[in-house]
Amino acid sequence: MGKKELKFNSKAIHGGQQPDAAYGAVMPPIYQTSTYAQSTPGGHKGYEYSRGANPTRTALENAVASLENGNFGMGFGSGMAAIDAVMKLLQPGDQVICTGDLYGGSYRLFKRVYEKFGIKFRFSDMVDMEELTSQITGNTKMVWVETPTNPMMNIIDIQAVSKITKQHNIWLAVDNTFATPYLQRPLELGADVVMHSATKYLAGHSDVVVGALVVNDQELADQLYFIQKSSGGICGPMDSFLTLRGIKTLHVRMQRHCENGEYIAKYLGNHPKIDKVYWPGFADHPNHEVAKKQMSGFGGMISLVPKGGSYESVIKIVEKLKIFTLAESLGGVESLVGHPASMSHGSIPKEEREKNGVVDALIRLSVGIEDVEDLIADLEQALN
Repeated sequence: MGKKELKFNSKAIHGGQQPDAAYGAVMPPIYQTSTYAQSTPGGHKGYEYSRGANPTRTALENAVASLENGNFGMGFGSGMAAIDAVMKLLQPGDQVICTGDLYGGSYRLFKRVYEKFGIKFRFSDMVDMEELTSQITGNTKMVWVETPTNPMMNIIDIQAVSKITKQHNIWLAVDNTFATPYLQRPLELGADVVMHSATKYLAGHSDVVVGALVVNDQELADQLYFIQKSSGGICGPMDSFLTLRGIKTLHVRMQRHCENGEYIAKYLGNHPKIDKVYWPGFADHPNHEVAKKQMSGFGGMISLVPKGGSYESVIKIVEKLKIFTLAESLGGVESLVGHPASMSHGSIPKEEREKNGVVDALIRLSVGIEDVEDLIADLEQALN
């Protein structure tokens, strides 16, 4: 059986990987070098300068592409650097339609960096496909989808959106950070570009900042490789190595994230002090059927609003938590708690935030892989 035909759990360990050619090292060596010796001008072994390519980064790029069942992978210094590279496919006057409920960093990049270069951004909940179609103009070049969304856990039907983008000959890019390829593979559902903040679940240990893109189309890949090399927003060899090491346990970690996430979502859903719980595994979640169709599990991200919650009361709750660490980011082995309005989404204007449900009383949990009884006890003491 070739490595392309491997099932996911085996791909996480072997996909896109070969023992090192020099000495047979099982893990790709950390090629901590900026440049490579040439026998004659242009006579090299595939590597000239590490901004353009580095063997450790290549190993990461191959591994991520394998997980997404894609043909081409690119590694970047952060998820935002990866998104920035995608935006550089566009020209002044182009329009992008984005998921309305969007990570604050993506919103900031779109509105405060790229709008001043003449690229227009429109926002849609992407639930009604007729409404999405009505927003497309002759200048629309891309639809940017986050699913599940951060932090409201909305689910966008990638396949339905891709039918529309293909009809209009525009790109579909999907931020797959929350789901990971363990739960969802957007290229198989019709996406053109998949983006990961690999900092999160792919690396999985809160010790590295990395981004990745995966595509199938050779022409699109060539454009993105050119942008990657020219702009230089690459990840270094040590970051590549750490992310590769994390990927090798992605499948076992995600299984536990999903198990713990379900347990905690149901606990919170039945808690007398909780008003709302946002988690796509609930049958009454508005996009539950779409989630069941395109995902193989519901993940470990949960958002909630306590009853009678105010800014002051939720700050007290998050400060009281002991096992859930109050911190930015998500997707690590440890459980984290965040206050989106003042942390991950603080760069979005209040009116815009609240329109999409990111109110001051909203709390976001990244459920880790600890013993779930300890996590429940921690939530219980903080809520009481």
